[in-house]
Formats: sequence, structure tokens, C-alpha cells
Amino acid sequence: MAVRAVRGAIQVGADTRDEVLDGASELVQEVLRRNEVDPQDLISILFTATPDLTAEFPAYAARQLGLTDVPLMCAAEIAVPGAMPRVLRLLAHVETGRPRSDIRHVYLRGAAALRTDLPQ
Repeated sequence: MAVRAVRGAIQVGADTRDEVLDGASELVQEVLRRNEVDPQDLISILFTATPDLTAEFPAYAARQLGLTDVPLMCAAEIAVPGAMPRVLRLLAHVETGRPRSDIRHVYLRGAAALRTDLPQ
């Protein structure tokens, strides 16, 4: 098994606890689904949020999904002028037999515009 990194992002509608938790949950589940990752094969997940999202820690959504023994961390994205607002991002490290070329990075809702080069 190799260690691979999977990226993802989702734009949420507002800086509310429910929006952050729902968006982070959707993103984590879709990353796992598209890459056929068993939660037991997760090594760690780093979440970031744009500076305008402060209502909740995105990692809490992963805990609610049952990822209680996976190391999780949250950080703030740098405040780049003109950057897309209300975006949650993740970088998940996983053990997988998939080659790097078969990893599917996941960009949902408005965040799909961040990576138009990737197949959705």
C-alpha cells in the first residue's frame, strides 16, 4: 500500500455552524466515496477554512462521522485579496493501492470553479 494525498474543497453558503458542519461532512464523505477509501485507511486530514468561516471547526464534522481515531487538524487559509469566499478545504493522507493517477480530488458546489482541470 502506498500513502497518497487527496485534495478537496467545498464552498458553503454562510458562516453558520450548520453550514460548516454540513459542508465539511459532505466533502469528507465524497472524498472517501470517490476514492473508495475505507475509513480505517485514513492516516490524517488537514482542514482549512477561508478567514470568513469561524462558526465551527470543520474537523468536528469528521468526528461526527465516526472518525474518532484519525488525527485531524484545522487551520485558516491566508487572506488573499479576491479569493473565493466561504471555502473549506481538506488534504487527506490515505493508504491505498491506487496509483497516483487514479486519485480523484473532489471540488464541490462553487469550489468546482477552483479546479476546472479535474474530472468531476
